[in-house]
Amino acid sequence: MGFETILTSQDGAAFIITLNRPDRRNAFSKQMMKEVAEAARSAEADPSVRGVIITGGTQYFSAGADLNEAMAIKSTADGVAYMTHWETLNTAIERLEKPVLAAIEGFCMTGGWEFVMACDIRVAAENATFALTSSRIGTVPGAGGTQRLPREVGVGRALEILFSGDPIDAKEAHRIGAVNRLAPVGGALDACKAMIKVYEKRAPLSLAYAKRAVRAGMQMDLASGVEFERFLVTAIYGTQDKNEGIGAFLEKREAKFTGR
Repeated sequence: MGFETILTSQDGAAFIITLNRPDRRNAFSKQMMKEVAEAARSAEADPSVRGVIITGGTQYFSAGADLNEAMAIKSTADGVAYMTHWETLNTAIERLEKPVLAAIEGFCMTGGWEFVMACDIRVAAENATFALTSSRIGTVPGAGGTQRLPREVGVGRALEILFSGDPIDAKEAHRIGAVNRLAPVGGALDACKAMIKVYEKRAPLSLAYAKRAVRAGMQMDLASGVEFERFLVTAIYGTQDKNEGIGAFLEKREAKFTGR
């Protein structure tokens, strides 16, 4: 599969998508959004892949949206059509049946940060910085930032970030829960690979169903979420992996999961 704006590779069970628009500091164009989603879906269909890592490389993650495309928006219809590309990308990541990890080095700005909010796990190098700069240029984040950020860090902290438009460093992002883990400079990708080495020992359907339960449940009231969880648990109890997992535990051996 040939791509123009990203690079793809596989390291063991980890499928790595590298944003590759150095002339635009990895700004998200409509083409790059489409290619990231396509690459992630191809990884989802590959049973040898147990997790997807998205990185911008060792210098920076992304400068955000491609402002040339944003400036071309002249009408409400143009805006809706453009934002649909973001929604399609972020929904593809959130609904992917495998873990999606973001490995972040350097700056991760506005649309770039909004994108990693849609990833399941965020690992930031100690030199990473995050900002939603929309208030500086007279706009509002349009790739889900006003909705995902308060769900991750709380309403007050999200509004503080949105109002100021100022960057926060990796340590602060970790403190408020915007990133899951910190890594040494240059080490974010390796940290993500190490996490996937753990995930590949776990039952694939367990990870997929847990992700679905959490993602869907966050949109529900508690009673509805618990009921949804019950249906998923009932479904997974009929799988071969459930029998293998419990059998291996009782027999004191390592389970061999097949995703069935």
